[in-house]
Amino acid sequence: MSETRPEYLTPVPTPGDAGVATAAAEALPPDLEPEAVPGLTPPIERGHSGMFITDVIVDLGYADADRVKDAIKEARTAGHSPEAVLLEQNVIDGEQLSRAIAERYGLDHVDLAVFKVDMGAANLLSVSAARRYWAVPIAYIDNETLLVAMADPANVVAVDDIQMITGLNCRVVVAAADDIDNLVKRLSTLENAVSEAVFGEAEAEEEIEVTELRESADDAPVIKLVHSILAQAVNEGASDIHFETQEDEMRVRFRIDGVLSEAARVPRRMVAGVISRVKIMSELDIAEKRVPQDGRVGISVDGRDVDLRIVTLPTQRGEGATIRLLDKSTALLSLDDLGLDGTGRDSFTAAFQKPHGAVLVTGPTGSGKSTTLYAALSELNSIEKNVITIEDPVEYRMEGINQINVNRKAGLTFATGLRSILRADPDIIMVGEIRDGETARIAIEAALTGHMVLSTLHTNSAPGAVIRLSKMGIESFLIGSAIEAVVAQRLARKLCQHCKKRAVLTKQALSDAGFRVGADVEAYEPVGCARCNRTGYRGRIGLFSVMTLTDEIKDLTVEGASEAEIANIAHDQGMLHLREAGILKVRAGVTSIAE
Repeated sequence: MSETRPEYLTPVPTPGDAGVATAAAEALPPDLEPEAVPGLTPPIERGHSGMFITDVIVDLGYADADRVKDAIKEARTAGHSPEAVLLEQNVIDGEQLSRAIAERYGLDHVDLAVFKVDMGAANLLSVSAARRYWAVPIAYIDNETLLVAMADPANVVAVDDIQMITGLNCRVVVAAADDIDNLVKRLSTLENAVSEAVFGEAEAEEEIEVTELRESADDAPVIKLVHSILAQAVNEGASDIHFETQEDEMRVRFRIDGVLSEAARVPRRMVAGVISRVKIMSELDIAEKRVPQDGRVGISVDGRDVDLRIVTLPTQRGEGATIRLLDKSTALLSLDDLGLDGTGRDSFTAAFQKPHGAVLVTGPTGSGKSTTLYAALSELNSIEKNVITIEDPVEYRMEGINQINVNRKAGLTFATGLRSILRADPDIIMVGEIRDGETARIAIEAALTGHMVLSTLHTNSAPGAVIRLSKMGIESFLIGSAIEAVVAQRLARKLCQHCKKRAVLTKQALSDAGFRVGADVEAYEPVGCARCNRTGYRGRIGLFSVMTLTDEIKDLTVEGASEAEIANIAHDQGMLHLREAGILKVRAGVTSIAE
């Protein structure tokens, strides 16, 4: 790093010394213009104002001049600054003081409750250093410059030290002291949140030694960064973490409510260490970078057991990784919580309450199929029933049922496990997924021999499940006899209840979007606020299409009818298409037409 301090970091020696540039005297680069970034507010004028902070407080209308004069007099006898006196007397709050400081120095102000902090940048500074300097890096401006939030921007010694620690230039923005304190506490919590890495299945509980990752000096920061990313992902409810190697850095993205958003950027010098750390956690070969690898590890995050499924990918720009997060402590949802209601709920419940048969839930990966099956199991679970599941892996822990994990290394697959389950006197069997003809045949035969079988299948629609099973080699007469109902489902993001706004969707607009309605529809649209991270959505709700196999549909199945023919008859008999189920949720104000 250059010995010469950059021009925009020239110190501010004394209040009232106009003409001295400060940390944000220059405009930010185009990708970080304050107007374009939620939480960043530019000053009215760039550059040092030459005013005392108390003068700025008056100019901004936070306090009247007489009250400020009294505070200045009290400060002389109390040994405090006038602004500290105003704070103690609740004339102003911490947010107003930080905005006044930013205005006085011509700096941008950052609201850390709104600004999306880059955890990759934040973790460049230790928690102890952040507390000492009352400053936290919150984003990368470019490969050589950090955006640093400070409570006291005149502390140029702190800025120099941060530059020396990180090896990067710093551009300062002002944040409220309480906001920085909360962020430092959060970093401290994240740093210590992840513990008890568990390898393999049940037998291994040994912890990773720090020296096993790397022998170089940057070992500890890598571990801290990976643990912080994992903890942040769990706390924000992410389902996946994507580590994507770019030309000059690594991008980290979280999938939250089905949508990817950037969470951090990792400097190039730490990329290899981050990937190695992830591989070591899941017992993968850190020397093998030419082929994909997959593994699994269990961790504890603030006392919550989380299962990680890890896949590494050798991309053209370098090795990356994807982690699927399965929070085993997540509370089980009921059918009401899932959004299954009306006649679809009645048909589904009637099907799985029968003493035998098969009930299938279809949809793409990540559409909540297993959650729906567990909601059904929670209603079936009783002391009179022997419930056994085989899954890959077990996603929810449920008292009173026997849950088996697939273990291919030991020869335990869905098919072999299902055969053994049938010899264990079950009443209800849940198969995590029907992936092949052998598993499908055993499941269908189990349904025909007095067991209730619940399982998932990858098809786009409920009628498509019948065709898919036929393609797997299951005779049509067995399909018609065994299956009681098929549920197709998708997940739609729920509108944030705090910021959604009422709107009228015109008949023409709905028609252009492919929806046939008879009149305009009153609905809601997303807006975006701090509670929903400016997305307008928070949480997800299920859209369901339930097809009961009536005698007529069973006859069509045996005759080998097409998917379209079965769908038409099922619709005539009351089955909702997924788009129709979506429109009902739009009318109810739960989701948007875009979803």
